[in-house]
Amino acid sequence: MRRLLIYFLFGITGTVAVFFLFIWTGTLNPLHSSPNAHEKSAALPLGKAIYEAKCTTCHGDDGKGDGRAAALLNPKPRDFTSGMYKIRTTESGSIPTDEDLARAITNGLHGSAMPDWGPFLSGDSLKAIVAYIKSFSPRFEQEKPRVAHISAPVPSSPPSTADGKRVYAKLQCASCHGTDGKGTGATATELFDDWGDDIVAANLTEPWTFKGGSTARDIYLRFRTGMNGTPMPSYLGSASEKEMWDLANYVVSLARKPVWAMDAEALKTFYAAADAEAKKNPVQRGKYLVEAQCVGCHSGYSADGKVLPEFKLAGGLVFDLYPFGKFTSFNLTSDKETGLGNWTDEEIKRAITQGIQRDGSRLLPFPMPWTSIAQMPDDDVNAIIAYLRTVPPIHNKVPMPGKPNFFSYMWGKFEMLILKKQTPGYIYPMKDFTKEAE
Repeated sequence: MRRLLIYFLFGITGTVAVFFLFIWTGTLNPLHSSPNAHEKSAALPLGKAIYEAKCTTCHGDDGKGDGRAAALLNPKPRDFTSGMYKIRTTESGSIPTDEDLARAITNGLHGSAMPDWGPFLSGDSLKAIVAYIKSFSPRFEQEKPRVAHISAPVPSSPPSTADGKRVYAKLQCASCHGTDGKGTGATATELFDDWGDDIVAANLTEPWTFKGGSTARDIYLRFRTGMNGTPMPSYLGSASEKEMWDLANYVVSLARKPVWAMDAEALKTFYAAADAEAKKNPVQRGKYLVEAQCVGCHSGYSADGKVLPEFKLAGGLVFDLYPFGKFTSFNLTSDKETGLGNWTDEEIKRAITQGIQRDGSRLLPFPMPWTSIAQMPDDDVNAIIAYLRTVPPIHNKVPMPGKPNFFSYMWGKFEMLILKKQTPGYIYPMKDFTKEAE
């Protein structure tokens, strides 16, 4: 329970940070909540108006998957200009049908940041957004979807599941998904999509994370059509229809019980096993923790509010919080001059758990949530440090925290506590990192 409480507090702190970040980027601005919020939207086609209100934050103004939040997400938002889609009912390499796009929008894509828009978009609105998304790629004007022929399903049964296990071995699924479906013994552990982004093979024991659905039919379709733009191929020609259905039944059989269905004893056993697994690969564990909590603040942004992958973890986001001072997120890369390259493990640990910087000065418990990190187990703190050691160096010098004038600080506190004045905080990039990348 103590560990669950620690992660709850750590997660809350990170969520608050991301909340303020999204306010800064405009994602949570009430004016963005409806296509009718801006007068100019009235003159726009319906699909474009909906897209600008709901989709640009992730997918970008031009549909390239480079929105303001894109660099913070894994998997990355779809690049609509390519015309390549993972979840389809069409043949490998084909564009999807309108129904495929509408289904992804309506149901969302589990295991990703793509929510289900079904409660908010339907009818003409849904058709309009589908049409607008198709307009980003000329493929939809030049090609027709090649709908895959779906054979009659093979009912699930012990013999079918046993046959599916043999197909799993035949097709070498364990090279990516492991011998047990959750990565154990996998040899292909560094996977990339066609855009050069690193991706993770699905954990086949957690069907609620399957982006295209978790029924045997859904899983069969992934084998039948492949996932365009990823290492997951179509097995048409490599396996018979029966083999693909048997394999789908076998994958369904691998599902474990989700944590929300476990009792206290099962939860204890599950998390003990998860902790033991994390200790085997501290760098991977550290990557998970850092990318979940640190990237949003400790990265370089362009002037229009986009995190730039080439300045990931290089710091440079300014938090101007009157009357407490002005704080710029630190460079966490291994650069020896401007980052952590010359810091010892103990110095890093002291900074992120005690708020004590290398020169001995003390950080406030915000915006850097060192008080929450201090409650994390040593194994996780050490894992964070182990991962930071692997981050390539990026030269980016950031200023030390600005100390407020004593009198202005006291006056600011008086305004807040006595006069009940609400003073806004400001979050903005230290500079336009786009120019630095040119």
